[in-house]
Amino acid sequence: MTQLTPTARRDQWLWIGTIWLAFGLVDAAQTVLVMRAENMHHAWAKLFAVTVIKWLPWGLATPLVMRTGRSFPPVRFRSAPGWLVHLAACAALGVAYSAWETLLDNALNPYAYPTPLDPFLGSFLHGFYNCILSNIVLYGAILAVSYVLDSKVRLAQQEIEAARLNALLAKAQLDALRRQIEPHFLFNTLNAVAGLVREGKGETAVTMIAGLSDFLRRMLDENNRQEVRLEEEMKFAQKYLDIQKVRFAERLDLSVNVPAELLAARVPVLILQLMLENAIKHGIAKRAQGGSIRIAAARNEDHLRLSVYNDGPSLPVDWEMAGVGVGISNMRARLHSLYGNAFELHFKNGAKGGVEVSVTMPFHASSERD
Repeated sequence: MTQLTPTARRDQWLWIGTIWLAFGLVDAAQTVLVMRAENMHHAWAKLFAVTVIKWLPWGLATPLVMRTGRSFPPVRFRSAPGWLVHLAACAALGVAYSAWETLLDNALNPYAYPTPLDPFLGSFLHGFYNCILSNIVLYGAILAVSYVLDSKVRLAQQEIEAARLNALLAKAQLDALRRQIEPHFLFNTLNAVAGLVREGKGETAVTMIAGLSDFLRRMLDENNRQEVRLEEEMKFAQKYLDIQKVRFAERLDLSVNVPAELLAARVPVLILQLMLENAIKHGIAKRAQGGSIRIAAARNEDHLRLSVYNDGPSLPVDWEMAGVGVGISNMRARLHSLYGNAFELHFKNGAKGGVEVSVTMPFHASSERD
């Protein structure tokens, strides 16, 4: 059972006291007004005060009833011991209430009876029997309200836990994506460096190694962020493309169409790098003459659309039946963990050949640089 903080415990008592005080004031006002309307003659001020404070046992016992309800949830109908506990608690509370009410009546005589009052035991038993039904109703009402409030708290806690697990899942997927990117990209780059060295292009090889080092360092620096500004993602993707340009020499042509007003948009980190890697691996690298890549971004009301097009081989007709790679599956799962169903990931063949990969996601602008 969750322990309340001192502040929460104080707020709980404040709410309980306020509710029962209001309940007592309404009961006292109704009692006095009805009796006066019927031309009865009592000590009205004293009767009003006694009617208010007679609810004190219920106010003091409310936290105990709520705690009992948490220990023995009333929704478990087959729990006989739990029901016995509640019946015993309700009976004990009824005894306390009737004893307190009888004590106040005997001590203050708010009804201004001219003759001596009945003995304490007789008055107590009379009050207890008369209030059995109302005690059960009040006890059940406290349990019901407590259960509803606890359900709301549990729901909020479940939502917080789900959000935490979702964040952990997104981070795990991002880590898996990095582990997938680094090995084969690193191997391809090192093979290209080895080829440059064998060809006697040492200066170009050094440039490629320096670019690879900067790329890997930036990748490690992004360890904890799920989203970055599109401007930053473009710079990161440019590092990747600079390495690929050295690898493919003149066989790789790049064009970018990203409006300046979209550079502040927040996008998943490494999203462009993965789309570019897919375009190079399945498009440009398969053609001896190389090819071109086009990066574009556009905004449609509350959504941002990123696309990467390559003029390599088109997708076969049955490409979806053959399944997608691990990288695309990871990207789809990661987008879902970040945006739920508020994203779209599409692959389509160009009108003149080639393939375009596009991602549409909610548009969120960042006013500060991350």
